[in-house]
Amino acid sequence: MRVTVNRKAHFNAAHRLFRPEWTAEKNEAVFGKCSNPNYHGHNYDLVVSVTGEIDPITGFVMDMKLLKDLIKTEIEDVFDHKNLNVDVPEFKDLNPTSENIVVIIWNKLRAKINKAHDLTVTLYETPRNYVSYSGT
Repeated sequence: MRVTVNRKAHFNAAHRLFRPEWTAEKNEAVFGKCSNPNYHGHNYDLVVSVTGEIDPITGFVMDMKLLKDLIKTEIEDVFDHKNLNVDVPEFKDLNPTSENIVVIIWNKLRAKINKAHDLTVTLYETPRNYVSYSGT
């Protein structure tokens, strides 16, 4: 029997969407206000979903305390109150779009979660704009 457990988290971060090789006008045309040279911020909400078999001994798919701690150390401590373009090495040469952020988060967590479990990460940039990634 496969069950999905979910953990919500939150972080605040600033970013700027732009391509350094483009003109300011082209960046503005493609990315709009998100290309502001002084950056802008979001209150990101994160849902991490782990799917797997229920362990017959513990009754857990995954220990939720372990999942909570992984999200804190691997994601919240790294991204919260940071400028993603400047403070997070993964975005040195990668545009910090929601799509790219969710893949980076998934990769960080995938390395720490049992490979027998499926992992899906959903990142809300706003209550109405969100992306999900499951590794495919």
